[in-house]
Amino acid sequence: MSFSDKLRSLIEERNITQKQLAMDLNIAPSTIGGYVQGSSEPDFETLKRLAKYFNVSTDYLLNIHLTNSDSLKEDELLRVFRSMTAEQQNIFIEQGKVLIKYKK
Repeated sequence: MSFSDKLRSLIEERNITQKQLAMDLNIAPSTIGGYVQGSSEPDFETLKRLAKYFNVSTDYLLNIHLTNSDSLKEDELLRVFRSMTAEQQNIFIEQGKVLIKYKK
């Protein structure tokens, strides 16, 4: 998945607009639009700001897979889990356990 696809997905998950992201990071909306369209890419400082804003790693944004996990799906699962509240994490774990029982 490209940087632009990842950014678009994060914006949608957060349920914000590109304009809101631009305002929050003090970046021109047209710049964010260029990132989402894939016609431009952020510099290092902006990349770090985007990662911090979305609580993801720069490796995630750049699609660099360096963890000990077996797949990008595991990385995605961990990213989603870490973005949840403690209550949501507990519910997520319990739902996972139900799915495992159902599989057996």
